[in-house]
Amino acid sequence: MTRPLTVLIADDQPLVRRGLALIFHTDPGVTVVGEAGDGREAVDLARRLRPDVVLMDIRMPHLDGVGATAELTAELPQCRVLALSTFDMDEYVVGALRAGAAGFLPKDVSPEELVAAVHTVHAGEAAVAPRLLTRLISAYITTPPARPAPRAHPDLTARETDVWTLIARGHDNNDIAETLCISPSTVKNHVTAVFAKLGVRDRAQAVIAAYESGLVTPGK
Repeated sequence: MTRPLTVLIADDQPLVRRGLALIFHTDPGVTVVGEAGDGREAVDLARRLRPDVVLMDIRMPHLDGVGATAELTAELPQCRVLALSTFDMDEYVVGALRAGAAGFLPKDVSPEELVAAVHTVHAGEAAVAPRLLTRLISAYITTPPARPAPRAHPDLTARETDVWTLIARGHDNNDIAETLCISPSTVKNHVTAVFAKLGVRDRAQAVIAAYESGLVTPGK
């Protein structure tokens, strides 16, 4: 049998931690291995417990979720961080994604969505709805004045740049395949190549890189 994936819950409110833990009791494929009341405790417990996924509240005392995420992704890259926030539009969310979080969810998501998101980030994907991610990036990333360049990134082919642009605009692989008139498997290969050449782990970081490079601009 495949072992359950392990989750560490980090939130400064005990009732929230308990509620999140109860949600995962309904899924035999997930085991909650620990709970932390602040970012510093989350990092310390993750070092000891080596969870597969950390549910990370953004705003916590001592060390906030952004700082804790940065430490975890640098020290334990195999540990995926799923950031949680009370607010959909929050500058800390982009900070967490920049720091290496695999995704972001508001705290009012359904239990089913939360469980699915944990499985998604554990599988190596980003658990952020593409259009929500684009809205967040557009709201909080200021693109420096851009001078048009023949290619947004010197290592990317023209087709890979097209794929990167569509990712940044919120399209999933099926949308990209339809837009570019190529197969979904070809899109997947291009996405893998784009991630490798940009040095990013997932779509969340690829979108941030696209805005920060000037490949796309907020609202366009």
